[in-house]
Amino acid sequence: MRSNTVKSRLAAGETVVNAWLSIGSSYSAEGVGHSGVHSVTVDLQHGMMGFQEALHMLQAISATPAVPLVRVPDLDPAKIMHLLDAGAYGIICPMISTPEQAETLVAACRYPPFGNRSFGPSRGLLYGGKDYVARANETVMAIPMIETVEAVARIDEILAVDGIDMIYLGPNDLAFSVDGHVGFPRPESERAIAKVMASARQRDIPVGIFCSDAEDALARRAQGCGLVTPGNDFGHLTRSMAAAVTALADDDPSEALAAPGTAHGY
Repeated sequence: MRSNTVKSRLAAGETVVNAWLSIGSSYSAEGVGHSGVHSVTVDLQHGMMGFQEALHMLQAISATPAVPLVRVPDLDPAKIMHLLDAGAYGIICPMISTPEQAETLVAACRYPPFGNRSFGPSRGLLYGGKDYVARANETVMAIPMIETVEAVARIDEILAVDGIDMIYLGPNDLAFSVDGHVGFPRPESERAIAKVMASARQRDIPVGIFCSDAEDALARRAQGCGLVTPGNDFGHLTRSMAAAVTALADDDPSEALAAPGTAHGY
C-alpha cells in the first residue's frame, strides 16, 4: 500500500506542513500538491464544494507527492466512509467533544474487527494499491478536532480512545467556545490549547493546528505542534492579490482596498 508520509513524519518527530483547500478546484489542488507541502486537506465543512468537487481534487492531489486528507462537515459515518473510499488518507472531523464521539470517528475509519467501516474501497484501492484493504487500518488516519469547552475538559478521556492518530486544534472555534469571541487577545483559549497539548504530549499523540499564516505556524511549531496549516487557499490568494494592488496603488497605499477574508481561517 502507498505509504502515509504524514504518519511517518510525525512518528519521526518531523514537521508536517499541511495545505488547506476551501476552493473547489482540481487545478489549484494539483498545483498546491506540487508546492512542497507534505499533505493537502480538502475542506468539506467550510469550503465551497461538495463531494463531486472533492473527488476531483483528491484525484488531482494523487498526482503529487502530498498526502490527501479531508475535513468532513460533521460526524457522519456514512460520509466519512464515502470519502475514505474516494481516496482520503486521513479524516479530520470537527466538533469532537466526547470520547463516545471519538470512538464513532475511529470506528468509521477502520475495517472490522477494529471498526465498522463498510467494504467498498473504490478509489481508495486505486490510490492505495492492491493491498489497500489489508493495510488501510494501519495507514488511514482518524483525526478528531478539539475546539469546544467540553472537549478541553474531557481531553484525557478523548485521548484514551484507541485508534486516534492525531488531534487537530481549531483555534477560532475554541476561542468562540472559551473566550466568547474570535478577537485577540485570547487568554483563556490559549491556556486551553496549552492544556490539550500537554495531555497529548503525555500520551505521545501528535497535535495539528490551523494557523493564520507562516509566522503563526512557526510559533505553533515551536509550541510543539507536529502538523501546521499556514492558512488556507482563499486567504493566500486574497492576501497576495491585496499586496499586489497595494504595491501598484496610485494613491496612498494605506487607502488600497483590503481583500476580504485576509484573516480567513478556522
